[in-house]
Amino acid sequence: MNQDMKIGIALISSFLIFMVGIFRLFTAELQDIPLFVAYILTITGLVGVITNGWKWKKREN
Repeated sequence: MNQDMKIGIALISSFLIFMVGIFRLFTAELQDIPLFVAYILTITGLVGVITNGWKWKKREN
């Protein structure tokens, strides 16, 4: 597995974690996840998306 694939998988995974947190915050469908956990998922997912997006952009240059 090369570096490009690792960065791509990490970017997609971070985005999915971010979306689960956002989904829990804006809807009432995932009552099993406490709001505290939803905030943590949202923040860490956003940090991951920004960091991995920056690495992806830097990789192409």
